[in-house]
Amino acid sequence: MAARSDENGVAGGDVSEPLLNKEAAGARPYSELYDAGVLSRLTFSWLNPLLRLGRSKSLDLADIPLIASEDGSAPLDAGTIFTVLATLRVMSEPVRMLPEIMTKMIQYRVSLDRIENLLGEEEIRDDDVMRKTTILDDSSDGTRIIHVQDGSFSWSGSELTLKNVHLSIRQGEKVAVCGPVGSGKSSLLCALLGEIPRTSGSVELYGTVAYVSQNSWIQSGTVRDNILFGKPFNKEQYDKAIKACALDKEIENFDHGDLTEIGQRGLNMSGGQKQRIQLARAVYSEADVYLLDDPFSAVDAHTAAVLFYDCVMTALSKKTVVLVTHQVEFLTGTDRIVVMEDGHVRQQGVYAELLESGTTFEKLVSAHQSSITALDNSSQQIQAEEQLVSDDDMSLSTSQVARQASDIEVSARGPSAAQLTEEEEKEIGDLGWKPYKDYINVSKGILPLTVMWINQVLFTSFQMMVTFWLAMAVQMNVSNALLVGVYSGLSILSCCFAYFRTLSAAKLGLKASKAFFTGLMDSVFKAPMSFFDSTPVGRILTRASSDLSILDFDIPYSVAYVVVGISELVTTILVMGAVTWQVLIVAIPVTIVVAYVQRHYVASARDLARINGTTKAPVMNYAAESILGVVTIRAFAATDRFIQNNLQLIDTDATLFFHTVAAQEWVLLRVEALQCLTILTGALLLVLSPPGAISPGFAGLSLSFALSLTAVQVFLTRFYSYMENYIISVERIKQYMHLPSEPPAIIPENRPPTSWPQEGQIELQDLKVRYRPDMPLVLKGITCTFSAGNKIGVVGRTGSGKSTLISSLFRLVDPTGGRILIDKLDICSIGLKDLRTKLSIIPQEPTLFRGTVRNNLDPLGLHSDEEMWEALERCQLHTTIRSTPALLDTVVSDDGNNWSVGQRQLFCLGRVLLRRNKILVLDEATASIDSATDAILQRVIRQQFSSCTVVTIAHRVPTVTDSDRVMVLSYGKLVEYDTPAKLLEDKQSAFAKLVAEYWANSKRNTT
Repeated sequence: MAARSDENGVAGGDVSEPLLNKEAAGARPYSELYDAGVLSRLTFSWLNPLLRLGRSKSLDLADIPLIASEDGSAPLDAGTIFTVLATLRVMSEPVRMLPEIMTKMIQYRVSLDRIENLLGEEEIRDDDVMRKTTILDDSSDGTRIIHVQDGSFSWSGSELTLKNVHLSIRQGEKVAVCGPVGSGKSSLLCALLGEIPRTSGSVELYGTVAYVSQNSWIQSGTVRDNILFGKPFNKEQYDKAIKACALDKEIENFDHGDLTEIGQRGLNMSGGQKQRIQLARAVYSEADVYLLDDPFSAVDAHTAAVLFYDCVMTALSKKTVVLVTHQVEFLTGTDRIVVMEDGHVRQQGVYAELLESGTTFEKLVSAHQSSITALDNSSQQIQAEEQLVSDDDMSLSTSQVARQASDIEVSARGPSAAQLTEEEEKEIGDLGWKPYKDYINVSKGILPLTVMWINQVLFTSFQMMVTFWLAMAVQMNVSNALLVGVYSGLSILSCCFAYFRTLSAAKLGLKASKAFFTGLMDSVFKAPMSFFDSTPVGRILTRASSDLSILDFDIPYSVAYVVVGISELVTTILVMGAVTWQVLIVAIPVTIVVAYVQRHYVASARDLARINGTTKAPVMNYAAESILGVVTIRAFAATDRFIQNNLQLIDTDATLFFHTVAAQEWVLLRVEALQCLTILTGALLLVLSPPGAISPGFAGLSLSFALSLTAVQVFLTRFYSYMENYIISVERIKQYMHLPSEPPAIIPENRPPTSWPQEGQIELQDLKVRYRPDMPLVLKGITCTFSAGNKIGVVGRTGSGKSTLISSLFRLVDPTGGRILIDKLDICSIGLKDLRTKLSIIPQEPTLFRGTVRNNLDPLGLHSDEEMWEALERCQLHTTIRSTPALLDTVVSDDGNNWSVGQRQLFCLGRVLLRRNKILVLDEATASIDSATDAILQRVIRQQFSSCTVVTIAHRVPTVTDSDRVMVLSYGKLVEYDTPAKLLEDKQSAFAKLVAEYWANSKRNTT
């Protein structure tokens, strides 16, 4: 039993992980690992024995009358027998509740243990960083604002992440941090925030802090809410922030402006939009210290230049900025550069000094300059473009010229006139028997329900026979042996029927649980991406957790107990009526009044339960968002505000729960009062009846049943009320069991050949795409052909539709018009699995799933260890993995949070190297790695996929200059498509301008 909560947590994690990363899980060929059947086998491995345990407890409790009958310590006269019977009947409800109470107690204990373990986890120590809100002026040459003295830090406690760090930063200084992948750049920022346990040394930080994470953290809400982040609205300050972050034009084009709603985790925003929104949040905060973790990786080179000059160097000109970046071209604009390698600060100084000293920094710059040289050599015409950048352009206002050349584009994926997140659907009014019919029909539970009813009727009948036998036996003065023998035989038979009744209830529960769980997961995992864009994950998780838990455990027992209660109530009234029929004159009207009161209660309780069901999702959403953004929340000193908001959501949910319980007590109080009237009538009739009219045995029989009447009625009312409330979970789950579905995984009559695609040719024919019917077109009639084996570069401003093109290729969103052909086969004519298993992708936001390095590289177990090590060596992770004790079994935490973003992208490259599909898509695949590693990986990709079609979306222009063809997108339209050389010949071409901007910025910053 204790394992129940633990296993439930595991199952819950297995459900939530793919839901939170649906786009990544859906695009990859191993999404079947999260199919409903796999998850249901995990769930029912612990659900089945638990329901059987409850069944066995019910059988044990049914033995009590038999045990009592065989105890010969007291004389078996009428007084003794009916006193014991009356006592046992009064005790029946508490005894019957024991299994549920024991179950709840164990669950509570497990939950408390888990809470205790959580509260016992090591917390962030306040003394890891000495934080002062006032800035210390300690010297004449500047005010020290950050100081790290001989600091060593460790995430795990066993191995140091940062070693002997010495760093001192003055107020207003702009410090760039660079280094290879996994060198400790992001960890350095976390150390300054106090997020990594300090093992030695000291850290001092003065003033307020703003933090921009490498993985964009966006809250559900409006654009304005995300930028203000709890601060009062100041229009002048606000306009300054959005303009500095190149959001002003974009926000103007949103239907609701800055009141446009952002979906959970920013699903309806491009990566560049999310990064700029959180950068604007930092600028608006007017902090003293800005810690920026690779903020330019998600935007194109033009936008990166705008952000660097307008935001970092202008808007934050008087602020202290620590900028982690792989963009070498911006390093000369900073006051100082810190070079990280293997957790050490290898070098510090200005650009020229570090370049002369050689070592790590020289490698980084050399790799970048090599790409610039290659870019320069690719077209001599670019020399003329240098004149576009005048001496004034070299100043901080350079980006304004770039702005005139091309405004930052608006992603057509942005929200439409209709707000994105809709109000949670809930049923209204009395649906009658429909939820119960759904429960029985979906679970195919008519047989176990019928068997349960039959066994309960037989159990009740034998219980009546037992009681009547005692009444007659006392009157006939039979021997104790005969009395006990017959009683024991009848009791054994009744126990057998009780056993089969509870067995049927358990079977009904198992069938229903499996059917609803499988149906829910199958429907949700096959839902289109538009569903996840408009539905907070918390709504799905409440159905997959609390609602399914109710369906697993509470509904089967409540149905069984209602069956028991009805049969016992009818039996009790019949027995009382058989002895003193006059009691029916009161009992029947009282029962009718009770039914009326209960119906009045159910109408209110039902809606309370429905509303309560909708208040749980906001709690889960807010908690999940807070956990994902906990570093940002703490950095902005917003912890108290988030705690208060969370408490308000919990209070709202708890208030409705309290009202639900109060309503139950309201109806139970009235039911007890009404049934006391029936008991009083029955007792008065027995007392006032003429002597000899009723035999002592039957009088005792009637009185024993009368004394239990209130308990039986309360029992029935309680569990009927529970059942009415619980059945709302069936309504809620059923709502998500018939969602619009993605196309089928396999279309048997239209499967492609196993060798497809042999060539890898991709044709786009008048391709038009929109994300939802009420949204504008994102891609607007694109027509072109990617020849087999060609390397295609896709470029364009942030929000031009590049990632949407990739989503269309994987059918995460189906074309609104036009077609995509791969080797002359329309991809919309085949199943999703047949399509996606033949394509490989390294996504813009790399995702790892909880497990090990092995099952993240090869989730389907198709490759040997030797092949995996070879792939790791090619993707530059071989040394890192070899240095860990567990090697390929090294743990990967949720979302791969124990690996840097750059390392996660390298893992994704390792996956595609193993699969070796004919078509490879790189969606900003090297955005979070340094130029040196990027150059190595580009060489690996060229070598390993030389005969494959490679589609590359890149912000680094050199990445696509050696492509066979370049596609330039703008506002969802195909502007240019030709070889790089031909496009560069035309100085007015969009691609030539992009190259000129990138080349000019790079030359300016590296000379």
